[in-house]
Amino acid sequence: MEKKIKLGVIYGGRSGEHEVSLMSARSVLSVIDREKFDLIEIGITRQGQWLVGEDLWTKFSHEQYGNLLPAYFLPEPQNPGIFVKKDTGLALLSTLDVVFPVMHGTFSEDGTLQGLFELADIAYVGAGVLGSAVCMDKALFKDVMTAHHVPILPHRVFSRPQIEADINRCLEIAESLGDYPLFTKPANLGSSVGISKCNHRSDLLEGFMEAARYDRRILVEKGLENPREIEVSVLGNENPIASVPGEIVPKDIFYTYDEKYINETAELLFPADLPDEIAAQVQSLAITAYQATDCAGMARVDFLIDRETGTLYLNEINTIPGFTKISMYPKLWEATGLPYPALIERLIELAMERKMQRDKIEREYRR
Repeated sequence: MEKKIKLGVIYGGRSGEHEVSLMSARSVLSVIDREKFDLIEIGITRQGQWLVGEDLWTKFSHEQYGNLLPAYFLPEPQNPGIFVKKDTGLALLSTLDVVFPVMHGTFSEDGTLQGLFELADIAYVGAGVLGSAVCMDKALFKDVMTAHHVPILPHRVFSRPQIEADINRCLEIAESLGDYPLFTKPANLGSSVGISKCNHRSDLLEGFMEAARYDRRILVEKGLENPREIEVSVLGNENPIASVPGEIVPKDIFYTYDEKYINETAELLFPADLPDEIAAQVQSLAITAYQATDCAGMARVDFLIDRETGTLYLNEINTIPGFTKISMYPKLWEATGLPYPALIERLIELAMERKMQRDKIEREYRR
């Protein structure tokens, strides 16, 4: 019998997207083939404590941690795995072959967790430290897109100290981007958390304050009045492929957190009704952005189309996109012909392929 792969699925985390991670993890856990994978669930609380134990997801969803065991993942490559505390010290609970971080937001999707995995020299699903950090920071990401001649909307970046020192000056600079609407966003977060659509100065002031709750850097971006929201899923390492594009038709003022994960009122179109040449352009730009930021494994690339001019703009990349069964990333692959369970297994394969490439790197210099 073929040896099972020891797969660690990590969820939760110290992020405003903690609940989103739990929803994504529930879907991923439900389709993992237990004949192929020896599954080890690891939960991270809002305070950053790593925990293991029976019925972990249910306990995390109710924030009932009393009967769970503190867990430790050591940044040592000799024996990567999950440890628990015993009387004599730390004891190995299980080795791990590969990790699937079903995590969103800060301390999860921004390169910090990926750095830990690199130190432990373990295979993991998704982009590495560089790709994760660049795509997570909306401001830095836009600079990279500009360098690669990928069309983006005008924007400015502000620090929280700038806002605290002279909010009126910040408002003036933001308004120089053009007519309202403007969008305020935390530079490092996702799932539409902390994002505000601003139609006049009082909205902009509130938007600055809201975004500053979630990050020390705030992005203000020129908005489109009623754009088409197009998304495409990308899969692969060195030779990525793009799914058919899909379209989101929000019922709210934009595709908000509530529409993504709670009330599910947005209409999702698979595939998007686009001319063939525009669909091809979306796919091409998605792969360009993916490779420019050194993404790996997966990413969802989001675009906006101005309804009046037809101009296409790349909005952002999500390196660990939502993974609920209604989320765009898996839905787009289903529309392209790759079912959800097969997608999960392909991502794990890509993680292990990427680890094989890292293993070819020489770590010592000899003359």
